[in-house]
Amino acid sequence: MTATFLRKLSSALILLWVAFGLVACGGFLPKSNDNRHNQPLSSVTQAGLRNMGSSPGEAMVIRIFKQEQTLEVWKRTSAGQFRMFKSYEICAYSGDLGPKVKEGDRQSPEGFYTITPGLMNPRSNYYLAFNTGFPNKFDRVHGRTGSDLMVHGDCSSRGCYAMTDEGIAEIYGLARETFRGGNPSFQLQIFPFRMTAANLAKQASSQHLSFWKDIKEGHDLFELTKAPPAWDVCDRQYIFNASSGGALNPMGPCPAVVQIAALAEKQQADEMAFASAVESEAQKAARIAAEAERQAAAEAAAKERGEAINGAVSGLFGGLGSIFGGKDADVVPVMSGKPAPKPMPRLQRP
Repeated sequence: MTATFLRKLSSALILLWVAFGLVACGGFLPKSNDNRHNQPLSSVTQAGLRNMGSSPGEAMVIRIFKQEQTLEVWKRTSAGQFRMFKSYEICAYSGDLGPKVKEGDRQSPEGFYTITPGLMNPRSNYYLAFNTGFPNKFDRVHGRTGSDLMVHGDCSSRGCYAMTDEGIAEIYGLARETFRGGNPSFQLQIFPFRMTAANLAKQASSQHLSFWKDIKEGHDLFELTKAPPAWDVCDRQYIFNASSGGALNPMGPCPAVVQIAALAEKQQADEMAFASAVESEAQKAARIAAEAERQAAAEAAAKERGEAINGAVSGLFGGLGSIFGGKDADVVPVMSGKPAPKPMPRLQRP
């Protein structure tokens, strides 16, 4: 009995050692584990942060690109600028391109959001999660409604952005360490697609075009400065890096903005590229329409020729039927049905 007990005890100790080892190096904890929100970042993740000149406690930014189904984590480096640390594939999001408008529309939000520790959900039914903060100041001034719009695990979406459990575990851990590093929040930027002139031109007829151009300014500022822009809302639109020090009235006039030359140049170049791309898209649409019209005309002509040929063939065989098997009243049957007369005997020659 003693030997059996010792074997069982040894096995249990080995399992505990393995489990502890996994947790110590950032091993993935199952959903049933109540401490999954505290699982450490893996040694690989920590090494990756060091290699880019950052650390777990540094500030971070998350960017989401809906159409590309991509979530990016950016971390501030020792140089003071942000660099992309890692890109994650989004398993699923709900709805189409465009912002969430009302509760129950099954749309995933778009815009700029501020994530605080209070928005983190360590006991999510979808492994781990953080709330996007929808509706924000912009959403509220436009009367948009919705609740519990999350970035979570479980790879299933009902108006949220769903990641794999392993993916959200690492993202959650990075956010947790950012807060522990003394950062009170991090910025979440959500875009419908990569904000290029070509992509906007493809959506030129969308009702959301002006909104997308509005948030594109914040996107471009981040691209140029590699720092998250300060955002607020005035005149029912986003404003970035406003000169005003206090919170703005979302329906009031907008204050002056210190415009950087690089942004003005980019916006001008992008507007020209947008106009050119819209024209190209229109020409492409015209070519497709002309080709469709040509194809339809060819099909109609082919159908007409086919009907004409079928009519001619039908008439030909109808005429032959009249000749060979018809019942024309003017045609006297060759066979009357009466017995043929007996032939006369051959004449005898003398």
